[in-house]
Amino acid sequence: MLCPRLLIAALLAFAVFICGFPVIAAAAAPNQNEPVSQKDGGKKEKKGETEEEKNKSQKPDEYELQRILVDTIDQVERNYIKGISRRELIEAAIEGVLRKLDPYSTYISPKDIERFRSEVENEFCGIGIQIDIKAGRLMVISPLVGTPAYRAGILAGDRIIAIDGESTDEITIHEAVRRLKGKEGSRVVLLVRHAAGSEPVAISVVRKRIHVKTVLGDSRDKSNAWDYMLDRKNHIGYIRITIFGRDTPKELRAALDKLKKQNFKGLILDLRFNPGGLLSSAVKVGDMFVSDGLIVATSGRNIKERKWEAAKAGTFEGFPMVVLVNRISASASEIVAACLQDHKRATVMGQRTWGKGSVQNVISLEHGHSALKLTTAAYRRPSGKNIHRFPGDDEDDQWGVTPNDGFALEVTPAEMVALIRKRAQRDIVVSSNKQGDEKSSDNKEAEKADPADDPLVKMALQYLVSELGK
Repeated sequence: MLCPRLLIAALLAFAVFICGFPVIAAAAAPNQNEPVSQKDGGKKEKKGETEEEKNKSQKPDEYELQRILVDTIDQVERNYIKGISRRELIEAAIEGVLRKLDPYSTYISPKDIERFRSEVENEFCGIGIQIDIKAGRLMVISPLVGTPAYRAGILAGDRIIAIDGESTDEITIHEAVRRLKGKEGSRVVLLVRHAAGSEPVAISVVRKRIHVKTVLGDSRDKSNAWDYMLDRKNHIGYIRITIFGRDTPKELRAALDKLKKQNFKGLILDLRFNPGGLLSSAVKVGDMFVSDGLIVATSGRNIKERKWEAAKAGTFEGFPMVVLVNRISASASEIVAACLQDHKRATVMGQRTWGKGSVQNVISLEHGHSALKLTTAAYRRPSGKNIHRFPGDDEDDQWGVTPNDGFALEVTPAEMVALIRKRAQRDIVVSSNKQGDEKSSDNKEAEKADPADDPLVKMALQYLVSELGK
């Protein structure tokens, strides 16, 4: 693999080489018998030509610019000291172009396109478990409810010793995920040691298409389904959105309908650690809580301004609401938080958000085998305030979504790590081992976890209780 810096250096060097020696670059040399102007570097000066026309005529046309790139790639491919494929050179050139843009414009290569689609669709073909490497061992963090792994009896805290007869000693997470995924309907055999078991057992699991839910609660009920009622005494619900996928609005409406049947009176919407997702999903989520007015507007250089307005039908209203954010909350999360804050529909608590106010369009390349994710527009919140944090912006500039006055809660890096670990414990599917009724250490930790350990959730509960008491 060619070092990117060496490749860039090579490209620049050959560009200079081509410009300096037009004969070698196969460029047409000017006619030596034809008079030329020294001003325009060899171009013939026309009588009566305006300054603007002269400047325009001096600019290299698109063909010549593209020819520089093509000739450079050709020279590197044929003459560089080490062999390098044209595919690598083309992809490096694409990445070089995109580096001149913002960090959110990226090229998705054929080897990454399936992973990208899985992230957008929140779906993949596998067995449905969360895994990690602990002390060199491949461990099950938790099965996903309703998946093949869950039904096969794979438990939180299980150690996977082998996959299809191949040992997992010294395996990486990337390799383990690759071996566990596969075609829908194919079978994989895991050699598993349960937390309370002494002898490994072979478990055969048939892979299926797994849909990863993006709308979660705080804890699970006895059937391991999410329980969205956090405070039963005061009827306060809690919903967490991990990312804005295609099915997020549908999942959120189902969760709200469930809470409505339980007569909920207040809601905490947790958008912490949510990096964003689909603009269309964010608009639909904002529309669920706002009955009229602007949700968000977007505009770009080659895109007409577009506005999304809220509709009365299907709106959940008539109850106090809190939105939790932190410095990881970005993009679609900021659209929802800003919309609810600007319409005074919810009180925003936590930390100032990331500050990503741009919209990326996914453009299919090579008949869908690769793609270009390109920033084509910027969005603005209902109040007209800016969200995007531009290079050079400091803390005093306007960007992101800032918590309402009196509801900022700063968290140190150590506190954030502890919060993530506690949250992960609460996400574990608690099951009894088949080896008697003894539970794994992960299951025990999950049962000990308490939402009151989260200071921001505690603040939100106190606020909502006071609002309900008015």
